[in-house]
Amino acid sequence: MSSVKPIAFYLPQYHPVEENSEWWGPGFTEWTNVARGKPNFVGHYQPHVPRELGFYDLRLIDNMRAQADLARLYGIEGFCFYYYWFNGRRILELPIDNYLKSDIDFPFCVCWANENWTRTWDGLEKDVLLEQKHGPDEDRRFLEDLVPLLKDPRAIRVDGKPILLVYRADLFPDSKQTVALWREVAREHGIGELHLVAVQFYGIVDPRDWGFDAAVEFPPHTFIGSENRVHRHLEMTNPHFRGGLVDYRKVIAQSIGRTKPDYRWYRAIVPSWDNTARRQHTSHIMVDSSPGLYGYWLKWLVRYTRANNAPEDQLIFINAWNEWGEGCHLEPDQEHGLAYLEETYAAVVNEDARLEALLADSDLLRAIGKERISRLLDEKDNLARDVVLLSAELRHRALNPGMPPVPQRSLLRRMAKKILRRFPPLYRLAVRVHLKWTR
Repeated sequence: MSSVKPIAFYLPQYHPVEENSEWWGPGFTEWTNVARGKPNFVGHYQPHVPRELGFYDLRLIDNMRAQADLARLYGIEGFCFYYYWFNGRRILELPIDNYLKSDIDFPFCVCWANENWTRTWDGLEKDVLLEQKHGPDEDRRFLEDLVPLLKDPRAIRVDGKPILLVYRADLFPDSKQTVALWREVAREHGIGELHLVAVQFYGIVDPRDWGFDAAVEFPPHTFIGSENRVHRHLEMTNPHFRGGLVDYRKVIAQSIGRTKPDYRWYRAIVPSWDNTARRQHTSHIMVDSSPGLYGYWLKWLVRYTRANNAPEDQLIFINAWNEWGEGCHLEPDQEHGLAYLEETYAAVVNEDARLEALLADSDLLRAIGKERISRLLDEKDNLARDVVLLSAELRHRALNPGMPPVPQRSLLRRMAKKILRRFPPLYRLAVRVHLKWTR
């Protein structure tokens, strides 16, 4: 089993609750959003329709059991449940409560979605449906409500400490005072120490500035800027569209270009992103995402994590297991089937064994030798990375024709060498990319 443990964010909004029925109409669930998504341009994949698990209802614990079984089968370590708590009022709590009472043997942690619940799904101050208040009394009550989850033997731990994620550390009047209180309450209730993780929302970088132990990336946050804009022509079919289009390949290039900081940092990945189902005319969409590119990105993050994180910090977060309304889900759909789960398994579980499997073939070993096999595999991975980076660079140069090109002589020489021809699929891909973006 891999040392790297992927944790998938999990949305519990797939069952009717009184509040959603009042705000959005009787019987509303996240599936209501999902079913009404329509394409905004030619080739736009909408709506997303589930396959193996169907349009499930999370009031039924057997549905959560099936999700856990499927996730475990494909190498997922656990779920990170979004937790909705507003000044003592919980919402969407039934799935988590049922899970806690069940015998499902699958690890979990929680992420407190501690911003306002708004009509526009973005946490801003417009059309607030449930207001989030922060203060010493609320902070203590929140942690006390979490005690059963933090004490559960299935709770994911780092150094023996249960993990707690917070989506918006910047919303606390004094975050360091808040986390100090949380640590005190945890000790009072026999939990011991906490491992507090701050989501890298906009403006949240170093977790120590907020009193947290570690930070976690949360794409698409900080990945949907103008630098990653789509520059190829798309034939729009929705005349009212005024959202944003982001190139998934550029997002990958930006991610793998990030350098290791001096604080504890968990990398994260998004298989795709498209919140058209929630915001038809103002959605943000990652264009040209695919299971193959996701798999390539995840393999890179797995290797990064192994090389740069301490043994106790071998975690990667995936956004998400089931965010169907935002088009980022590992759960199988009609378009891709099990492909995203297969890529997850290949990246996380098979990565350690890929060379060993080749070397088990004694005839192959005698023919070209262990060192040569290892070198060829490394060259193949480097070339795949170069294709992604070259694609992003060529797009940037096409957008800024007067700008001097970034020196790429060594890269182009490497791609022009005979080694590229040893891998025909990569060679054909490189040629297509070059011709498409330079003509």
